[in-house]
Amino acid sequence: MIWHLIAAIFAGLGAAGIGLILRLASGKRLPKWIVPVFAGLGMLGYQIHYEYSWFDHKQDQLPATATVIQTEQDSMVWRPWTYLYPMTVAFSIVDRNSMVSRQADDQELVEFILYRFEKEYVDQLHHQPYLINCSSAELVPLSEGNRQPRLDALRTLDEESRLYQAVCSHE
Repeated sequence: MIWHLIAAIFAGLGAAGIGLILRLASGKRLPKWIVPVFAGLGMLGYQIHYEYSWFDHKQDQLPATATVIQTEQDSMVWRPWTYLYPMTVAFSIVDRNSMVSRQADDQELVEFILYRFEKEYVDQLHHQPYLINCSSAELVPLSEGNRQPRLDALRTLDEESRLYQAVCSHE
């Protein structure tokens, strides 16, 4: 976080320098307020760039075995530009290295971990182990401690869903 603050300050200083050069190049015909306006625009521009490149940056940090299965985009009142171009604020992935396949009663079962990244003041990472029956497309979360299925949360997936495709088409 501190590095983004430092980067925003330097972006503001650089843009203020451009404003100052433009004012001097015009023979001081441009008003004095052009310098702080450029500084503010430089800092705002850096912040917008950082927010929109967050998803790509996080994706680049993932291992090659990770598959993005869902992204969430949102618009915010305090960021009016997000109404024109919604910003990615969260995404979920499945890592093929975390998958464990097994057969039980002619059913293909795959145990995996679903990771969810959220863009907040400090980035959040949540993970949950799941068990999917690829034959019937049933998904059930596993309890964190003893890895027992929580049958009360059982749900059926659409076989065209990205989660089902990523987990059950891994061979």
